[in-house]
Amino acid sequence: MGELTIICGHYGTGKTNFAINRAIDAAINGKKVTLTDMDVVNPYFTSSEYADILREKGVRVISPTFAFTNIDIPALPASMYSIFDSEDDVIIDAGGDDVGATVLGRFSGEIRERGYEMLYVTNMYRPMISDPEDSVRVLRSIEDVCGLKATAVVNNSHIKEFTDAPAITGSLRYAKEVSRLAGIPLLCSTAPRRLIGELPEDECFYPVDVYVQTVWEKEGSKW
Repeated sequence: MGELTIICGHYGTGKTNFAINRAIDAAINGKKVTLTDMDVVNPYFTSSEYADILREKGVRVISPTFAFTNIDIPALPASMYSIFDSEDDVIIDAGGDDVGATVLGRFSGEIRERGYEMLYVTNMYRPMISDPEDSVRVLRSIEDVCGLKATAVVNNSHIKEFTDAPAITGSLRYAKEVSRLAGIPLLCSTAPRRLIGELPEDECFYPVDVYVQTVWEKEGSKW
């Protein structure tokens, strides 16, 4: 049975973009991958919106029923339950904050039985979590609601098209403090692929492409 990875975090941290990159990278490396979108709260920045790109890369996508239609309340499809018996690597893109993480609680027993890692994505440049203590408070509220514990931190600190190498290196101390306070390791810091060569070699960086964009960013993005 493949690995099960949950990607969670505060709204706007870039957790969905990280989930998409992780799924595509796994598929490129020859793994069978299922990306499961469990965000039934925020319809604007979810992995379901990028299902065509993901499928082109060989990633199976499970989305909330009625996502991106004129029906207001999306529901979880029956296929959502298939991830607990799947031989694929499964990546769950959880909804933001504790509200979005409530859906995880519905499956907490099955998730624990299968085994999982839960990656907490944080971003120093987002309001409400710019202080390490505040970021950990958000993490604890997510854990309390879903009944699962995070296993590692992912530093996804960025400032959209203004992200440069100093912005990323300037977030490393913040990310390490979040890790220390949370009592879990810092898995990596993400960076736009174009910047990897400008970053310290003694730190762990995960190169990402930017798929999730606002409408006004979709043309001519500098990321």
